[in-house]
This record gives sequence, structure tokens and C-alpha cells, in this order.
Amino acid sequence: MPDDNMLTPLPGQGRTGGPAVPPAEGATPPAAAPPRRRNPLSGRAKAAIVVRLLLSEGADIPLEDLPEELQAALTQTMGSMGLVDRQTLAEVVTEFAAALDGIGLSFPGGIEGALAMLDGRISPQTAARLRREMGKDASDPWARLRALPAAELAEMAQAESTEVAAVLLSKLPTEKAAEMLGLLPGPDARRIAFAVSKTAGITPQTVARIGHALAAQLDNRPVPAFDDGPGERVGAILNLSPAATREDVLKALDEADAVFAGSVRKAIFTFAHVPHRISARDVPKIVRAVDQPTLISALAGATGAEDAAAAEFLLSNIPGRMADALREEVAETGSVKQQEAEAAMNAVVATIRQLEQEGEIELVPPEEDD
Repeated sequence: MPDDNMLTPLPGQGRTGGPAVPPAEGATPPAAAPPRRRNPLSGRAKAAIVVRLLLSEGADIPLEDLPEELQAALTQTMGSMGLVDRQTLAEVVTEFAAALDGIGLSFPGGIEGALAMLDGRISPQTAARLRREMGKDASDPWARLRALPAAELAEMAQAESTEVAAVLLSKLPTEKAAEMLGLLPGPDARRIAFAVSKTAGITPQTVARIGHALAAQLDNRPVPAFDDGPGERVGAILNLSPAATREDVLKALDEADAVFAGSVRKAIFTFAHVPHRISARDVPKIVRAVDQPTLISALAGATGAEDAAAAEFLLSNIPGRMADALREEVAETGSVKQQEAEAAMNAVVATIRQLEQEGEIELVPPEEDD
């Protein structure tokens, strides 16, 4: 039904469509009534119009990320609306575009989004406390769980009941679920995979409760004071220690705790490990990155059997002309004091570690040592 704004009389006609009656002579003509305005649209109605337009254009809108109450309100509003004329649509779109154009900065929605943005910039203790305080108010606990490494998810699945582990497996992306399943012992993997068949009737509320319970376990874990494990920390220290000190400490660790000593040995990377931990294709990059006088001292001071093998490995995997020039300089340098040689070899190792951290080279895992 047309509204009153659309019933504007044509020139020469009255409101009923008949001939206009001129006013009596001397009488004051009546003032024209102002046009009646349409009822303004609510914010929810405008949002429904924008969403409907975007969906009709094939846009993929992640409405599931909205809180449930907003999803319900949007659905109810869309269900109560009828036709929208072109002028109204144009006005809503223009207002929406102007609002977008006026945005200068956006923030992540909720505490979880803020924690993800500030990851690594605030202390782990503060992040853990905020998550504990947030509790079940977290927007989506499954987003946190999906971000965990597959090994940690496998460990979590083994500690839970079969039914909970099946829900966890079902909520993971396919690739990560397959990776997690591959890390489980065979019987556990088969038991959990079979239990997925029994999740058909589970309600969304139950899945949400399971997600919050699993996420709460993450919040209740003690925050470690160190990023690296004990073996890695001791190994990093022994990497730069004199050879005699390193061997003495390792011998004492073998006698006191063989398991811990093994983890320390895996973390140790010295000049002698170069042939076992470095790919031949990365040697030219390493040689170019090391200060040449330091490299000459390291090569000249590599007199032990293992250190000499490492020096020869470096020289054998660079262009022949460069290798010949380095061999000549080593011969001219002659013998090098042990302390100076160890310092130079440690500097080579430090350069290798730096290149690894920068992503320039990739070390061969310790398991592949000879």
C-alpha cells in the first residue's frame, strides 16, 4: 500500500484527484502541509538490509562469529521484514559505506582477540590470569584449542575420556585431526575414531561445555618461567664453554642423571658437530657470514680429529677457488693458541645459530647424528 508521501497531487488537482477549487476572493489560501516523513529504520533493520544485500551478491559473511544473541536478533529481524524500495536501499548502503569510510582503527572483538594480538608482548602470567578471569565468557574456546600443536592435542586426548576425545577430534580441522590421530598409540587412535560415530546426537550446548572445560585446563596449567627446557639451557651454556669444561660437566651429568645428560647432549652443538648438523648446500652461506679472520683461526686451530673433519667439511663444500685461497691463508697462519681457536670455533657456531634463527638455514635434527 503506498504511503502518504507517494500521494502528492498533480498540478491543477485536489487531494481526491478532481479539479482544484480556487479559494474565495480575498480569502487567505491554506498553507501547504509539510510532507510526512517515513518511519526511520532501526539499526537492526539497516544491518539486516546490508546482510541481505551482501548475501545476494555471494559474499561469505562469518555470521557464526557473532554472539548467539546477535545471530538470533539478526535472524528475527530479517524474518519480519518485507520489501524494501530502491531509494531506501540506496540510503542504507550510502550510510553503511560512509560508516566504513570513517573507520580509522579497529580492535579485535573480546578479550581472546586482544590476547591473540598481544601474544608475546605481555607476560604469560598476565595472559593466563586474564583467561582464568574470563572463564566461560570466552567467545569460542575451540578457537584456542584448534591453535594448539597436534602433539599437545594428542596428549590432551589421551588424558580425557573416549567421548570427550572424540568431540575434540571432530572439532579440529581435518589436517590437524589427522596429525593428532597419527601421534596417538594405535589402540587409542582406533578407540577415539570409532567413538566419533557416537557423536551424531550430541547437542551444541554439550560441545560448548566440553570446549570450555578443555580450555580451562589450559588456563590452570602453571606458566613456566623459562621458554626452553633444562637440557636446552644447559646445552646452550656448554656450547660456548671450553672443551675441557664441557667434557667434565657431561661426565658428571652422566653419573648423576643419565636421562638428563642425554637431553643436554642433544642440545649441544659444537664445531665438531658441523658435518652432522649442516647440509652441504648451506656451507657457502655460512662461510660468507663468518668474519674471515675468525674463520681462518677456526680452521687453523681445528687440530683434533673431529674438529679437523669439520674444517675439511667446510672447505670441501665451497667453490674450489675460495677453498684454495682459505687453505693458503690457513697454511700461512700456522699454529693457533687453543684458547683463540676455541673462541673462533664458538664464533662460527654462533653464526650458524643466528642464521638458523633468521630462517636462512635449517639444521639437521640431532637424531640423524652419526
